[in-house]
Amino acid sequence: MIVALFPGQNSHAVGMGTAMRDAYGVSKAVFETADQALPGITNVMAEGPLEDLTLTANQQPALVTASIAAYRAWQEATGLKPAYAVGHSLGEFSAHVAAGTLDLFDAIQLVHKRGTYMQEAVPVGLGAMAAVMGEDIATITQVCKDTPGVVEVANFNAPTQTVISGEANAVQAASAELKSKGFKVIPLKVSAPFHCSLMQSAREKLEHDLQAIQYGEMQFPVIANYTAQEVQTPEEVAALLSAQVTGSVRFVESIFKLRDLGVTEFVEFGSGTVLTGLLKRILPEAKSFNIHTPEDIQKYLEAHQ
Repeated sequence: MIVALFPGQNSHAVGMGTAMRDAYGVSKAVFETADQALPGITNVMAEGPLEDLTLTANQQPALVTASIAAYRAWQEATGLKPAYAVGHSLGEFSAHVAAGTLDLFDAIQLVHKRGTYMQEAVPVGLGAMAAVMGEDIATITQVCKDTPGVVEVANFNAPTQTVISGEANAVQAASAELKSKGFKVIPLKVSAPFHCSLMQSAREKLEHDLQAIQYGEMQFPVIANYTAQEVQTPEEVAALLSAQVTGSVRFVESIFKLRDLGVTEFVEFGSGTVLTGLLKRILPEAKSFNIHTPEDIQKYLEAHQ
């Protein structure tokens, strides 16, 4: 069984998706839909500058566009359909487009709003995030709870990589305490403290938008970030996609869930190799592929002859 993986923020690069657009009609159609939903977004993807592409409100729709362009090209070339899909944070929207739950046009507009709401939720400089390297998740969680102010676990990315998020002073204090306990802590360059309670206003605004759209029947289950469980019906989607704005991304649990469901192959679509990199740290034995360019599809086909 195959699972489709869809990356989140910071997997972006100028030019992403353009080779697929030029090689596959289905990918070109994805780019056209993206421009209809958010005029000019594909120019930013193709030409940059990187500073504009990196802006949260641009980066999120750009990543969905690149991911779905790669996914649909792979589908056309292979005739395959995954048994499950999972996305990392923003990537959960791409997963639902792939599964048929979300219309691509709606998804592009939703994630543009999502990025805007998240950026507006906390003034620049007041929030922070940091990656904590170490296996003792219980201690990381406890230090966050014991630290004054808002600092929470944002991402369970790998058994040895946990991301914390919150008020800048609280993240700094928690980082100092974790370092004293032997953890390596790396401050992250982010525009806002994602996946923590400081994002509550963004969650509420997005939930309103999510409740206003129509959802399609799911072609296969999506593993939700918020629960690390299968989403089986469209009725669950709005609540789960809004909940993950303030909730932790439970990527490690999601991968273990997929392993237990019998998945044997993981295919990452879009830009970068972040998720397959994390996958190798979670399930070293897992078979994985990255699909970003027509050449990647050719390599995939050759590997499955």
